[in-house]
Amino acid sequence: MTRLTLRHISAKPAGTEALALAASGLAKTRDEHGGDAIAGFGSAKGSNEEAYLFQKLIRTAFRTNNVDHCTRLCHASSVAALMETIGSGAVTAPFTAAEDSDCIIVIGARPTENHPVAATFLKAAAKRGAKLILMDPRGYALTRHADHFLQFKPGTDVALLNAMMHTIVEEDLVDDQYISGYTEGYEALRDSLADFTPDKMAEVCGIDAETIRSVARIYATSERSIIFWGMGISQSVHGTDNARCLISLALMTGQVGRPGTGLHPLRGQNNVQGASDAGLIPMVFPDYQSVADPAARARFEKLWKIEDLNPDPGLTVVEIMDAAREGDIRAMYVMGENPAMSDPDQHHARQGLAALDHLVVQEIFLTETAFHADVILPASAWPEKTGTVTNTNRQVQMGRPAFDPPGEARADWAIIQDLANGLDLGWTYDSPKDVYEELRQAMNSIGGISWDRLETGRCRHLPLR
Repeated sequence: MTRLTLRHISAKPAGTEALALAASGLAKTRDEHGGDAIAGFGSAKGSNEEAYLFQKLIRTAFRTNNVDHCTRLCHASSVAALMETIGSGAVTAPFTAAEDSDCIIVIGARPTENHPVAATFLKAAAKRGAKLILMDPRGYALTRHADHFLQFKPGTDVALLNAMMHTIVEEDLVDDQYISGYTEGYEALRDSLADFTPDKMAEVCGIDAETIRSVARIYATSERSIIFWGMGISQSVHGTDNARCLISLALMTGQVGRPGTGLHPLRGQNNVQGASDAGLIPMVFPDYQSVADPAARARFEKLWKIEDLNPDPGLTVVEIMDAAREGDIRAMYVMGENPAMSDPDQHHARQGLAALDHLVVQEIFLTETAFHADVILPASAWPEKTGTVTNTNRQVQMGRPAFDPPGEARADWAIIQDLANGLDLGWTYDSPKDVYEELRQAMNSIGGISWDRLETGRCRHLPLR
């Protein structure tokens, strides 16, 4: 079946006229209402280079940090809890670490359906003899490989996890050496668990007390235990508390920082990790450097050759739509996101989009969001572009084009650059390689990974035992 996309229809107005109209509308809003009246939604379905350029454009052209992407709707609560407790918003171990694990907990995720490569490692570990413990209100394919399946009542994650931690404290299964050497606040956590006995929580979560105790013992006493979680944990009104519980469970037992141990929030879209790392978040620059930190701002002012970056955290996806409805956000630039369909309240999101004075949408489909646009810029699909992504294991991978973009569709990085130059930024990148080399200067975490290394390197084969 032939798909109807922007590649088969002419984006009106086309070419340079469209870019000029897009830029002039954004500049008009900035000049009349200030940069904070503009917001940008980037994409986790594009490359690291595109994410980096997008957030750079918003921050430099408009001096605002109102830039965000879909991580707000999937793992924002996980990132918040990880940043708060361990100082990093990323996984502490790859899913391949399951090969070395003796106990694997999977909660709020369906890897066989949504992360099939990771699921292969989990099933192989279970076959090898590792204890596989699944916790979810729903059954799914991986349960037939599990040693324990805790089908708890929806929304009772905290009760179940606190009961497990209560057991670990009560039976003195904590790792005292790890707690004293690497953690803070254990006494307060221990005291807060006093009322969360398995007997009391069994009535709340629907799992009998002895099963809770048994699973807690297995996790705490196994030599190497690892926890995987998904959006069943994070997409909740208490998602941050859910993640805090999982992190506390790992820290109090010392099940982190060694092979086969750790914490792994399984990501959603193909480049959620990379887009977050590259700075598509309103409160941080690339590599999670706070916009409020004078040293971080000075670093990026020097790198970007500008002055006076905004020190105030920007608005998040949901806050931006609120502000658009209220008239505080007057214009938006949306690349590869579809808030009219994917935001939590579609009616709320569409009201915000409809209230804008100027909306620029860069897309491969005529999406529900694009129907509200003043200008549509036809972009490139993943098989048509060159660039890097960072997967859920934080492995940086090179993507190469299999096809040329059809019709008037163009590479996203080139569209962003043309729009930036329409806003007088004077960018001169010749290719994604140039963007990546600047990204390496912005991110210490990838400083040792050159473009040439990505082009010529070979992936290490990880055999399934």
